[in-house]
Amino acid sequence: MLPYDKLKKIAYGGDYNPEQWDEATWEEDMRLFKLAGIDILTLNVFSWAAIQPSEDTYDFDRLDRIMELVRKNGMKVCMATSTGAHPAWMAKRHPDILRVDFEGRKRKFGGRHNSCPNSPTYRTYAPRLAEKLAERYKEYDNIVVWHIANEFGGECYCENCEKAFRGWLKEKYQTIDKLNQVWDTAFWGHTFYDWDEVVVPNALSEHFAEDFTMFQGISLDYRRFNSDSILDCYRLEYDAIKRVQPEASITTNLMGFFKGLDYQKWAKYMDFISWDNYPQIDDSYARIAMSHDLMRGISHGEPFALMEQTPSVTNWHQYNALKRPGVMRLWSYQAVAHGADTVMFFQMRRSIGACEKYHGAVIDHVGNENTRVFREISALGEELEKLGSRTLGARTKTKIALMMTWDNWWALEYSAGPSRDLKYITEFTRYYEALRNMNYDVDIIAPQDDFSGYEVVIAPLLYMVREGEDENIRQFVKRGGTFVTSFFSGIVQENDLVITGGYPGKLRDILGIWVEEQDALPRNAKNSFIYKGKEYPAFLLCDLLHLEGARQIDASGYGSDFYQGSPVITEHKLGDGKAYYVATATDEAFYRVFLKELCDVKGILPVMDIPEGVEAASRENEKERFIFLLNHTNETKTVDLPWKGTEIISEQPAEKQLVLDAHDVKIVAVSKS
Repeated sequence: MLPYDKLKKIAYGGDYNPEQWDEATWEEDMRLFKLAGIDILTLNVFSWAAIQPSEDTYDFDRLDRIMELVRKNGMKVCMATSTGAHPAWMAKRHPDILRVDFEGRKRKFGGRHNSCPNSPTYRTYAPRLAEKLAERYKEYDNIVVWHIANEFGGECYCENCEKAFRGWLKEKYQTIDKLNQVWDTAFWGHTFYDWDEVVVPNALSEHFAEDFTMFQGISLDYRRFNSDSILDCYRLEYDAIKRVQPEASITTNLMGFFKGLDYQKWAKYMDFISWDNYPQIDDSYARIAMSHDLMRGISHGEPFALMEQTPSVTNWHQYNALKRPGVMRLWSYQAVAHGADTVMFFQMRRSIGACEKYHGAVIDHVGNENTRVFREISALGEELEKLGSRTLGARTKTKIALMMTWDNWWALEYSAGPSRDLKYITEFTRYYEALRNMNYDVDIIAPQDDFSGYEVVIAPLLYMVREGEDENIRQFVKRGGTFVTSFFSGIVQENDLVITGGYPGKLRDILGIWVEEQDALPRNAKNSFIYKGKEYPAFLLCDLLHLEGARQIDASGYGSDFYQGSPVITEHKLGDGKAYYVATATDEAFYRVFLKELCDVKGILPVMDIPEGVEAASRENEKERFIFLLNHTNETKTVDLPWKGTEIISEQPAEKQLVLDAHDVKIVAVSKS
């Protein structure tokens, strides 16, 4: 949980790199930060080389001066540990710290995320630095949170990782016979007789390409191992800080739907969730919201910190368009609407060299307050100051959940068939966007989570069903819940071994169907089906199924091909609930109709009925419900209000109607008494 005893309002600020500037510039920056309403600075993100110039020498003098200046100016600090990039001397003297890439090439010094997670050198020096920082600055009461490393990620295939992978496997499976069983090594004569015969799966061994492997079970376990290895590095620093400051609130900045790390597992070891929001230029507002909801989901509903976003422009997209006037404010409040209790930026002052010199900043290269971006940031700072603590800690409450896991993501996209176009997050997004575009609040949960608070649980492409997950679903349906899943579900168990006896495996009795075959359609090829009198396209994959207690609820099945008439949408009653199967991919128009119908049956209402392009999301505490109205269009929109409240940004009564200008935001507080 965020340290609300130290945060009296939505924290506003971000990454500041004063080591790139002289001290006269620091003083001017303090003036500008206060002018903009900035109250928190993330310091020391990439200072390892400056702090530790040699093996046993640590120099905190410059950081001391920065810390004193920030404290003198009344600002809070998010203290980073600097371990996101190791010093050059460390790579020279201790080459074990350098990663080996997927092609088997040993890296040289350079970049960031450049440390092998199983390097003894890295595992020695990184937590040592974290502990020294915690000891040196433990008396600074303006340090409100600690930030370990930066955007963990990447993979290594070196000898240290190979050795550690063998140890990880031995701990997980205990015997070599068990390993052979779960990897099905009888295939292609892969039987192992000793642990040291296991090699890392990469371009030199099991892979056709980085995402195309001959042995899915081996590659899947290496994904798990790599995520765990990097998590261990995070935990070493976490523990080092906690030894000095047990009360410290510690996080690291996650990256939304980042494929490389199992954030559901990572979340167990974070005091609160924080993440960096950098959407692509063509991302829909619903797609952006989905990442926020994922972060709230891995936090089990607790609010999170928006650690980074750009004030204006990124530098690494193919086309780095400016955020149009009002969009920075809009996306900031969108984060708050979905659970953020901070609004923070990268970067505070625009650097003059290297790859981020054209990334946006609070203070641009001109170095003063006379820019459009600075004026917008200052205006938002004033609003957040007025809002104070009113929305802090408020939670989203919904009866709808989407289910996802990283194991399922990894396994599905390693699958050798049925289609290389089968992408987990793409199919997941189809369901989420339909719900969000109709303004339903949605949680994103894991299959082992408690389902008791939900009426509708949706698990698109539930390819992998791990031990116990089917029983959680089964009991949810029997108690009266509505469960939805899609094509290519229930196929494998946790080691990516097919569950024999007929698809969808352990879900077969829940869904009341048997899927006999799957037909992968080439790009641009389509079948069709009719639902509620309207024809919809069927594309990507078409499951050919038989009813085993379920009933067909589409009008006439597939519209063409040899499986014409085969069911597409099925419903199965189990106990007091129902389970639905959608046997193909289709367009948003269908998902809207279908999912709205399920919600209506359960009496679940959207946050509001409002014009297309306006998003409504909600949070609430014991006293008030906050309705966030976000106009994502370039046009003025009028919203009819079904209740009376107060628009808390303007502090004006909200009755009957509200007018939202292009990219405008209104927050209506409705009393619960």
